Amino acid sequence: MSNRVVEGRMVTPERLAELVEGEKPLEAESIEDADRECPECGGNVISVGYMPSVTEFVTAYKCQDCEWAETDRD
Repeated sequence: MSNRVVEGRMVTPERLAELVEGEKPLEAESIEDADRECPECGGNVISVGYMPSVTEFVTAYKCQDCEWAETDRD
């Protein structure tokens, strides 16, 4: 599935990566279920893989219900 509802808004993979990273990515893969619960609110967590630069690939995890997010860099 390519678009998901996050915090009440429909987002694309690129927009989801931008919400977590703070900047628009060069490229983003499809949004997927992360099969885990948010540690802050217990909501569903989704993930997206993206390239913030030509030399880096990051996987981000974002709660669909609250502001919680983290990346595999953490």
